[in-house]
Amino acid sequence: MNDKPGLIMCVCTGKCPGFEKMDVWDFINRVRVELPVEYGFIHPQLCEEDGDRFLADMLQSRRKLIVAGCAPNMQIKMFRDAFADAGMDIKTDLVPLDVRDMTLEQAFEKVEKALETMGVSADE
Repeated sequence: MNDKPGLIMCVCTGKCPGFEKMDVWDFINRVRVELPVEYGFIHPQLCEEDGDRFLADMLQSRRKLIVAGCAPNMQIKMFRDAFADAGMDIKTDLVPLDVRDMTLEQAFEKVEKALETMGVSADE
């Protein structure tokens, strides 16, 4: 398993009112540049068919993932099969974060804390 996790932000088609407080492009760019993640992507809707395919492709690297989007319990429910199919444990290999109704700074801090909890430092 790779050390640095990837980060995917799901924006619920970009029309979810929960993302009105945040410029998602500034958020993903700041995470990519300032935090120890292998990559940062924005996907329009991971719970759709193309989102399933995208996630399956991403999981081939066997890299832990942080998904910034909707409620963690929904993410676990929606992504359980993709992680199982990839031979990964959703309980340890997915960090689901709810970043709706947050400002860029609040969401950034939430990702930063998740990385610290995962034991990933900027030095890696």
